[in-house]
Amino acid sequence: MAIIENDGMRTDAEMLGRDEVNDFAEIFSFIGNADESSDHTVKDNCDAVFTWNYEKGERPKLDKLYEKAKRSQWNGATDLPWDTEVDQQRLAHEAYLEGATGPLSNPDLDLSGTPLATWGEKEWVELNMEYTNWMLSQFMHGEQGALLCTAKIVETVPWIDAKYYAATQVMDEARHVEVFARYLDTKLSGHYQMNGHLGLLLDDIIADSRWDMTYLGMQIMVEGLALAAFGFMAQTTPEPLLRQLLRYVMADEARHVAFGVLSLQEIYSQMTQSEIRDRQEFAFEAAVRMRDRMQGQEVWARMGIDPAVAAKIAEQDVSRVDFQSLLFGKIVPNCKKLGLLDAGDGWLRARFTEIGIIQFEDFEDTEAEIAAQADGSPVDWVTLD
Repeated sequence: MAIIENDGMRTDAEMLGRDEVNDFAEIFSFIGNADESSDHTVKDNCDAVFTWNYEKGERPKLDKLYEKAKRSQWNGATDLPWDTEVDQQRLAHEAYLEGATGPLSNPDLDLSGTPLATWGEKEWVELNMEYTNWMLSQFMHGEQGALLCTAKIVETVPWIDAKYYAATQVMDEARHVEVFARYLDTKLSGHYQMNGHLGLLLDDIIADSRWDMTYLGMQIMVEGLALAAFGFMAQTTPEPLLRQLLRYVMADEARHVAFGVLSLQEIYSQMTQSEIRDRQEFAFEAAVRMRDRMQGQEVWARMGIDPAVAAKIAEQDVSRVDFQSLLFGKIVPNCKKLGLLDAGDGWLRARFTEIGIIQFEDFEDTEAEIAAQADGSPVDWVTLD
């Protein structure tokens, strides 16, 4: 993503690094690599902004969210039942018996001519285990990205109410990284490197100098998809510790997305059409990168499957694509509420239509959702049911 104001539309090749949005061969050929140093440095181009206006509550909705966040803290070390036994292999085997096939929607695809055609129970169970490791690893990496971005918002946003709230989110994100890392280390069988598409997106969000782009990229796009993904996993996993962990995290995430909507509504109302078009392109690029990262490229690579073979299988896995599009059920209505869908000539509406997610535009937006959430720590109201 460019970090200067854009006078004209960029091509898909300039935004995505490929000419066709739905080029599965290109999508699957990009696999994330682990940094040997265990560190990854991104140049942060932002200015730290002091404000001498300390009037708390000047933006009442942000102030209300800040007060809600202070009441809603929980302790990842003591509020979760870490003594819960997790037998990952048994869970993966039970999932296989119920038809789960890792990154694929079902085992009835035409797999002839591929290594998967000869797979038996052992390989499919291993795929389920690897996919769980990969999914939770991407959650963990994404939460660290949110930790960095929210710390950046504290620095760069000019309003004291927003700085106050963002500081509570820094604590939330540190807790999320902590609990996902602990779950991976103590309950599962291995970590994965960051997905390549997710890594590109996080690098671009962090490198952009404009504070509202940090909000748009992280609070609206990344956190919006994460909220939906956590919800799907919490509903489907039979593992009680993971279900409770996800519900605690979701209680925080709904506030985080609402924070982005409340802040950007004000600033977007003051922008020129050229500036809004830049934000539309940013949102589209983020949406495509998040969709691409859901394909599980690193899992196929670890299982020894050629990316070109994985791409051909994924291309015919229509129901999997439909499922992945559901993860945008939080993002599209929030983009609509921000005026991004139909600004100018409706460019973002057309692009969201192209990638099959526009049907979610009338889903409940996050500000309405957060109003329905319970006050106080999720420890007081989330149960293991």
